[in-house]
Amino acid sequence: MKKAVALRYDTQKEDAPRVVATGKGETAENIIKLAQLHNIPIKKDEDLVELLSKVEIDHKIPEKLYAAVVEVFKFLYTVTRSDSKNNPKDTPH
Repeated sequence: MKKAVALRYDTQKEDAPRVVATGKGETAENIIKLAQLHNIPIKKDEDLVELLSKVEIDHKIPEKLYAAVVEVFKFLYTVTRSDSKNNPKDTPH
């Protein structure tokens, strides 16, 4: 069964990412569809999703998961940086 977790991280307001949504089955599909609709990059990592899905909604991720989540943010940085190079008109000024 498909699972999904959504994270939020506002570096101006928070000292760690928070889990803002988790789900499996149809709920996971809805989380993924919303991410796609809003052009939010998606990284598939079943092991990390399994761990993050145990974190309560709106709670910060535990420190022991920081290293794994850093990999996700590296991926997101690479994807968004690549997209902005390919679509310079979409790059914020």
